[in-house]
Amino acid sequence: MLRPMPSSPIDTGDNAWLLVSSALVLMMTGPGLALFYGGLVRTKNVLATMMQSMFLMSLMSIAWFVFGYSLAFGEGNAFVGSLTQHLFLHGVGAAPAADYAATIPAQTFMLFQMMFAIITPALITGAFAERMKFGAFVALMLLWLPLVYCPLAHMVWGKGGYFNWALGGSLPVLDFAGGTVVHISSGVSALVCALVLGKRRGFPSEPMPPHNVVLSLIGAGLLWVGWFGFNAGSALNAGTLATAAFAATHFAGAAGGLSWTIAEWLDKGKPSVLGTASGMVAGLATITPASGFVSVAGAVVIGLSGGVACYLAVTRLKATFAYDDSLDVFGVHCVGSVVGMCLLGWLASADINPAIATTFKVGDEAISLAGGPVQFLNQVQAVLFTAVLAAVVTFALLKGIDATIGLRVEAEQEHAGLDISEHGESAYN
Repeated sequence: MLRPMPSSPIDTGDNAWLLVSSALVLMMTGPGLALFYGGLVRTKNVLATMMQSMFLMSLMSIAWFVFGYSLAFGEGNAFVGSLTQHLFLHGVGAAPAADYAATIPAQTFMLFQMMFAIITPALITGAFAERMKFGAFVALMLLWLPLVYCPLAHMVWGKGGYFNWALGGSLPVLDFAGGTVVHISSGVSALVCALVLGKRRGFPSEPMPPHNVVLSLIGAGLLWVGWFGFNAGSALNAGTLATAAFAATHFAGAAGGLSWTIAEWLDKGKPSVLGTASGMVAGLATITPASGFVSVAGAVVIGLSGGVACYLAVTRLKATFAYDDSLDVFGVHCVGSVVGMCLLGWLASADINPAIATTFKVGDEAISLAGGPVQFLNQVQAVLFTAVLAAVVTFALLKGIDATIGLRVEAEQEHAGLDISEHGESAYN
């Protein structure tokens, strides 16, 4: 006699969506970011720049397997997870990740989160493009993951994390898909890298135009498509919240591209193709923390604001302070997500995400996290904490690496290009 199989809490639709989302987020690093950054540098540095994104797909994956996932999502304290609970992914298998997503296997949740841990350090590489030693880059990223990324991921998304309003946190901060964890942390760290390494030799007196804008446009398109997995996948199921995040992501990206284009057109007399692509990325970075909490109208406001703010950061702020953030990581990702985090404090809607009205409690009283001055101040505190942590730790790491193995290639190597001097190859023969 056949016995009925026990029911499983795993929802195959949710699991399928998270696996697809994981693949989409990985695509954002390679080929998306690799092409976007690779097209923006000079011919002699294209392979070295793309190599950094591609290599991180290997390095961060193994680091995530060994200790990263445990530090980010193990049960630790308010600021970092346990090093040993999930060391070498111990206990991460087919059973649901009950604290985080009850309808998908813990292994699926781990894979999805790993893709964020890959692309976040990859974003930083745009700031020091064309001048950092490959060995120094490897050391920096291997240390940055456990000391900056994993603590922030735990604080915002981990059980008992200080900012996690849904799982026992003390300060309720809304960050749906990584405004603090991904974009502000990487953007601030990128600025510190640019300042510590110094300017590229010849910058800004010598022209350093992108060698292939077509590659960058292809990369930007792949980033936009991948961003749907990044944001809508963060719903951790295939329900209506994923739809809301998907819609917000698209319209904010569109609004960012529109507002940057108009701003550049009015400012310079001609709208550039690369400017439009940069505005799209700016809109997507700006909506990332807000994507699961705001309406489409709110997303358009956030995207329009992000496009203009990032344009001004890239053209005015950078010129005023004369720092060489080669590919404008700080101006696009950090500035964009700061705008998004702050506007989210005013625009968060319980109609879009009902959980923010009832989940966070002080004693027995439910405290609404919908938009208003209180939530705005919560968001500002998270932005400031993230910026300080990323800046201090990154500065310390850079100084330590410089004192041991050195950060920057020699003048002759920089003149020849990192493709030849660091990797012994040429992109074009």
